[in-house]
Amino acid sequence: MAEEATAELEQMKVDEEEVAAEEEAEAPSEMAAAATIGAGVTGVAPPIDTGLTLEERFQLCRSVGEECVQDEELRNLLDKKPVPICYDGFEPSGRMHIAQGVMKCLNVNKLTKAGCHFKFWVADWFALMNNKMGGDLKKIQKVGQYMVEVWKAVGMDLSRVEFIWSSEEINKRGHEYWPLVLDIARRNKLARILRCTQIMGRSETDDLAASQIFYPVMQCADIFFLKADICQLGVDQRKVNMLAREYCDDIKRKNKPVILSHHMLAGLKQGQEKMSKSDPESAIFMEDTEADVNLKLKKAYCPPGEVTGNPCLEYIKYVVMPWCGKFCVRRGPDNGGNKDYTTYEEVEADFVSLELHPGDVKPALSRHLNEILQPVRDHFTNNKEAKLLLDTIKKYKVTK
Repeated sequence: MAEEATAELEQMKVDEEEVAAEEEAEAPSEMAAAATIGAGVTGVAPPIDTGLTLEERFQLCRSVGEECVQDEELRNLLDKKPVPICYDGFEPSGRMHIAQGVMKCLNVNKLTKAGCHFKFWVADWFALMNNKMGGDLKKIQKVGQYMVEVWKAVGMDLSRVEFIWSSEEINKRGHEYWPLVLDIARRNKLARILRCTQIMGRSETDDLAASQIFYPVMQCADIFFLKADICQLGVDQRKVNMLAREYCDDIKRKNKPVILSHHMLAGLKQGQEKMSKSDPESAIFMEDTEADVNLKLKKAYCPPGEVTGNPCLEYIKYVVMPWCGKFCVRRGPDNGGNKDYTTYEEVEADFVSLELHPGDVKPALSRHLNEILQPVRDHFTNNKEAKLLLDTIKKYKVTK
């Protein structure tokens, strides 16, 4: 069986030059006619004139990642391939927090502006394997629909974005997918796969279900199945992305997927390295009310003068400044008066010197976040289908 899987896999391997030639040979009229269904497009978007130099495109893409493996590979990819394919997979596992909503929107818009095509892998089967929503696939798929609605509402440019449901695509192309999964599995020891379990929010010492052991192998396969050139996920997914690069060495594949890992936004409570959907007080959610946002930030950890581990400053750096281009503090003359910051570095300098107090930061941060989230609230209030979707998923119990 292993030999047959390898043989079929070898047949699937296409030289990168042949792939590029096929893409160029594809009729432009067919590409332009890709149908928009609900949200996003079907099929890889055609090349566009970005109006940017190669270096500008590289810097725009590079700004997405806290880490890039490797910079020169990214630059070469942008230079050689007309439409690089980026991918991110997400488990529909509950309400969307602001990092997944706003930060992902910022990142996707940057990459598509640079001429890339973005594939979202709606990982409904993976959420089932990881026991999200109690393992109820129908609930998981409802949550997936809600998440797409959020991205539409917040302002993601969907003209070069494709949403692909894992359950549908794997069933449709199982003859391609499963030999790839089996080949990755047989080339790796169990210990190497267990080291990847943190991608699911698990530990290798946890009492794992068999499905959770197989999960990293399948996620690694997704990268090749989707023909991704760039893995644009969080730094918490690094281990499985590196597994994909190691697999390229195993099969003697020259072009490895570039890993472009974004920052993980801290939770609002002290010591929380990242937000948690199972702890509503740890995060701002995309359709939180203005009162919710104000209350959560009022209670958020924000020690005077301390930058490390300060979630309020992280929100300013990774959400407000990239989205708004400024951070505006409003206060009375006796407290220093109004001040508009145009760089995060200015905010941090004033905060460290105690010229900017948590009592100044929190109201300003609340005001900015509420402005960003208002279009999402409006969408889920005024659109009947979206409102029903949100009301439905709010009743679901989030399971870890």
